[in-house]
Amino acid sequence: MTVLVGKLAPDFTAKAVMPDNEVMDKFSLHQYLNGDIGVLFFYPLDFTFVCPSEIIAFNNRLAEFASRGAKVIGISIDSHFTHIAWKNTHINKGGIGQIKFPLVSDLTKNIARSYDVLIDEAIALRGTFLIDRNCIVRHQLVNDLPLGRNIDDTIRMVDALIFFEKHGEVCPAGWQKGQDGMKPNAEGVADYLTSHAEKL
Repeated sequence: MTVLVGKLAPDFTAKAVMPDNEVMDKFSLHQYLNGDIGVLFFYPLDFTFVCPSEIIAFNNRLAEFASRGAKVIGISIDSHFTHIAWKNTHINKGGIGQIKFPLVSDLTKNIARSYDVLIDEAIALRGTFLIDRNCIVRHQLVNDLPLGRNIDDTIRMVDALIFFEKHGEVCPAGWQKGQDGMKPNAEGVADYLTSHAEKL
């Protein structure tokens, strides 16, 4: 699998269903981010099982992402027609309801290929990519089909990126917003471990 961390996030132009259900014919990732942080996530298929739980979990935390200057974008190999039908299906019937972030249509599967999450030339794995304000991938996580994501940990990674950019300190194991960082040198490591090693 290709590791994209540290590289420019592959840009794309594709149809996308926007929060108001309008279809944008030429949705561009880099244009849409426009200097904001991006959380781009792939999921296998509309009208499936684990996928709606993840999409609803992202939507339920959308205000938290927005407060951090982060935009969420979902993507699968389904058509924009299917995306709209899924949004128009009530949650009680396996739908996702009126979620408030774009759903991109990757019918050609070229976007999934460019992020190296396409399996068996069929569907995408559960890939999550954290993209910084310069469109550089800073974190990627890929789950197999049966394994749902932890969206709260995605928020934690956004916080870690913001903390590092603001303070220049690195984020040790299990770091949470509001906790101490670590100066990226030998003295910083020693100082941090002296105070925190037993809690790790």
